[in-house]
Amino acid sequence: MDNKNTKEFLQELLDTLHSMDYVKSQEVPNINLYMDQVTTFMETQLANIKRHEDDKILTKTMINNYAKNDLLPPPEKKKYSKEHVLTLLFIYYFKNILSINDIKSVLNPITDKYFGGDGMNFNMESIYNEVFNLENEESKKFLKDVGKKYMIATDTFKGFPEEDQDFLQQFSFICLLSYDVYLKKMIIESTIDKINATYPRNVDTNKKKKDKNKKDR
Repeated sequence: MDNKNTKEFLQELLDTLHSMDYVKSQEVPNINLYMDQVTTFMETQLANIKRHEDDKILTKTMINNYAKNDLLPPPEKKKYSKEHVLTLLFIYYFKNILSINDIKSVLNPITDKYFGGDGMNFNMESIYNEVFNLENEESKKFLKDVGKKYMIATDTFKGFPEEDQDFLQQFSFICLLSYDVYLKKMIIESTIDKINATYPRNVDTNKKKKDKNKKDR
């Protein structure tokens, strides 16, 4: 694939990961923000993650929809706290792989108990930090795993026409990564189903949906 060896490929991937580093909680303002300030902050902090220049990280419509769908706690006097921004960051990272309902299932138990916590050890910031403190070690494991898949992909389609091999090997690489994502997504959804079965608010929500479905038949 482009005649790159694995070491060169991993270095490029590492450089990309560093440029897409997650937002640290200490980078989030400790003052309450208006909606325009929230969208500006998110656009600035996550600009390197955008695939295309004109992609939108967060809009006013998105924020309103998250609040309307009970995914984001309502603002206070039209201002959003640091915990609101951290919740929006969770939503942003989740929404590429999970449905809004699944994100609600994951986040509602967290925001119900820890949003507006004691300001010390048990609040949204402590939840956010606990999760993302794992990032450095997981990035190392990720690099090794992707490097292994890259090596496997470069060894495929050797008997095919030489002019087609580069594309077909890239196709192999995409398939390997996609299968990995597919399996992990299935595990995530299975775990969410378990959360839904045990968390009271999710159980009530699911029951209402089932009752509504029966009425609509």
